[in-house]
Amino acid sequence: MRSRTRRPATRPAHLQVAAEPEVVVGRSLRSRALGLGLRTTVRPLLDVWALTPFRVVPPNVLEHGARLLPVPQGTVSERVDLPECHGEWVRGRDVPAAEPGGRVVLYLHGGGFLSCGLTTHRGLVSRLSTRTGQPLLSVAYGQMPRHSIADSVSHCVAALGWLREQGVRTEDVTLVGDSAGGYLAFCVARAAIDAGWGTPAGVVGLSPLLDLDPTRKLAHPNARTCHTFSAAAIARLIDLADHVDTRLKITAPRLSPVDMRLDDMPPVLLQVGSREVVLADAELMANRLHAAGVPATLQVWDGQVHVFQMAAFLPEARLALHEIGEFVHSLARRPAASRGAAPVRVAAVPQAG
Repeated sequence: MRSRTRRPATRPAHLQVAAEPEVVVGRSLRSRALGLGLRTTVRPLLDVWALTPFRVVPPNVLEHGARLLPVPQGTVSERVDLPECHGEWVRGRDVPAAEPGGRVVLYLHGGGFLSCGLTTHRGLVSRLSTRTGQPLLSVAYGQMPRHSIADSVSHCVAALGWLREQGVRTEDVTLVGDSAGGYLAFCVARAAIDAGWGTPAGVVGLSPLLDLDPTRKLAHPNARTCHTFSAAAIARLIDLADHVDTRLKITAPRLSPVDMRLDDMPPVLLQVGSREVVLADAELMANRLHAAGVPATLQVWDGQVHVFQMAAFLPEARLALHEIGEFVHSLARRPAASRGAAPVRVAAVPQAG
């Protein structure tokens, strides 16, 4: 497949990164249809929720409904009990089981810290396992309103600790998360480094939510163009998180990944749609990683919806998973000591037809 790029002079006005970007253009008909469907169904519902005067926590119907969804043929899943929650090993076709000294992916699902779970993401996780050739440990961390975001982070850090107890080195673990899971992936990496556990192999964020201060998203042009979320919906989510912290008597400040120390982070891959409201987060994180000298790749996918990688019927999703697989494979080939200043690269990926 051929790829087409835009040079800096003609890039979209809202794409503000600290390096010369190359942006892939072109969308499949399936992608356009999905975007229209979400914009006329899901976004209006979330906008109503954002404007509701009461703090309503929607039931996690997605997780229950996802039980009817098929998973890729050959998928193997096995439930495991983790220190503070449960999870499951997921392997794609012909992917070997995890073993001490082997490389694994720790997957942290999205859902705004209050929805989705292992079932909704099992298909995506299986396809990622196949692309990376590694088993994935998917974590069913506690969610709001019963648990705080701090609890969610704690559960995911404990899952990494459990992997270490099984003989898996931190340096052999790639952290992957979508949406709110992207927030968790960076938090786990930070916690592991601070605890002296070592540095994870890398971090991958799919449409990651990385800034819990909605100010930048409210001011970003994508607050009006996102197919799924308005910035107001994210502001309501943060309001709910604050309310949960108050109810649980949590007084420690909540630190967003974009405000964390980043200079000792592992290589990072960020994938985000060009019209997403969380593009503001990805741009800011890319700039700060660049300033910190961390190898980082920001892939901006033309017009794609939030976490489009979950839609197995999209050619763009298949290409995005291929990119993630290539990134994870590159981590295995990367010398442990090779870290230094590297510019953020907005990668040109094959155009989806």
